[in-house]
Amino acid sequence: MKTEVSYGFPSAQIANRFLHELKNWHVAQVETRLFKGDDSVKVSYEYDQRGFDNTLSELDSLAEQYGGKEV
Repeated sequence: MKTEVSYGFPSAQIANRFLHELKNWHVAQVETRLFKGDDSVKVSYEYDQRGFDNTLSELDSLAEQYGGKEV
């Protein structure tokens, strides 16, 4: 199952830092793109249905480190 989540950041520069961090992310294979302007990022990934998938929790934590919030 494909899951999507979007995060808003204080500036375009910070959003791009978050986006680039996810290009080589070790937690899960994700697809990223800027969303609704240059200060938001949309993340898509395949939900692991075999058990507990902590990808969303890890994404939330990483976004929070960059001052981002789910939108």
